[in-house]
Amino acid sequence: MSENLIDAATGTPWSDWQHSAHLARATWLAPEQLCPPGRRLVLLAPHPDDEVLMAGGLLASFRGREQDLVLISATNGEGSHPHSPHWTEQRLRHQRPLESRHALQQLDLDLNRLDWRRLNLKDGALPRDEAFLVRHLEQLLEPDDLLLTTWRGDGHCDHEAAGRAAAQAAQARGAQLAEAPVWAWHWAAPDDPRLPWSRAHRLQVDETRQARKREALAAHASQLQPDGDRPPVLPAHLQACLLQPFELVFL
Repeated sequence: MSENLIDAATGTPWSDWQHSAHLARATWLAPEQLCPPGRRLVLLAPHPDDEVLMAGGLLASFRGREQDLVLISATNGEGSHPHSPHWTEQRLRHQRPLESRHALQQLDLDLNRLDWRRLNLKDGALPRDEAFLVRHLEQLLEPDDLLLTTWRGDGHCDHEAAGRAAAQAAQARGAQLAEAPVWAWHWAAPDDPRLPWSRAHRLQVDETRQARKREALAAHASQLQPDGDRPPVLPAHLQACLLQPFELVFL
């Protein structure tokens, strides 16, 4: 993830989300209901770590069926620490894909069998490359695919561009679209009317997959450690929201 346009200093804690009536009404789904064996999941991650944050539990269910999974990493996440003397863009461009590799291994996925595509687009500029994303997805998608990416209203320019591109490509190819909020957990109110609650579903994450997701997130050390006097990019309260025994998706 990158922090562009997001103030990480304040946010909505999980204790507040526990009182959300809309969240309580969201339908529960098992991962195999959403994406049964033989159905392909195409996951578009704007930045390294977004695949874990929005769908680490779902990804952990693909152990042994990596042939059904396509992971697209749009950027290398080099914009997560603007003006940092420690985490320069050059260092992040190298480090963050390594963190992603380690995280996927923590999810117990066989990377030799995984179709993992790195697009090397510029972090913070996906709106500029939105048409390219649409074309790439349209060439890749098949009608029965499930295409999962970040929600179009997530509050980060790259997350929203990925969501718009995915929506356009899924409609063109007849694939099913699933959108996951990431930063919305941080800035939204628990029953915020801006979220598309009528499309909300909770994907079950059992204890084993939850533990794997936690270990996968820990692999993204650059996002979890303070940078001098700056707090971590991923606030603790946001991590708590995204490490619950479910993953929220809008279908």
